[in-house]
Amino acid sequence: MSDTQDFTLHADLQRDCVLVVSLPLCELLLCNDSKYPWFIMVPRRQDISDLHQLDWQDLQQFMNESSMVSELLMQEFNGDKMNVAALGNVTPQLHIHHVVRFKNDACWPKPIWGQLPLTPYPEEEIVKIKNVLKAKIDEILSQ
Repeated sequence: MSDTQDFTLHADLQRDCVLVVSLPLCELLLCNDSKYPWFIMVPRRQDISDLHQLDWQDLQQFMNESSMVSELLMQEFNGDKMNVAALGNVTPQLHIHHVVRFKNDACWPKPIWGQLPLTPYPEEEIVKIKNVLKAKIDEILSQ
């Protein structure tokens, strides 16, 4: 297991995302693109670029957190499909996209990457999303 004290979020993720909440293993980030409910989970492990590099305990914890986040996002945003993907071709730090998709979104049924420029959220919308999701996640984790 890597030391979390050495963890640093990659500059690309710092630039394009906002921290929603810290989960036991992952940072849950909101990608600042208002066209989609687009979240990114980043395990707090340094020098990891692929899921298979996590030790088995971290991999199990990631799967638990990812499933919880996916279910919560689908409930909150009432999506048609949850896309979960780990690409890492541009940003090498392990980060896993969780994108709620809708049959009427701007790119359906194509992937969202590289299709359209980012459309940032208004600040008040970011605060609202963070507050709602943090409260629901805190409630789930306290059970």
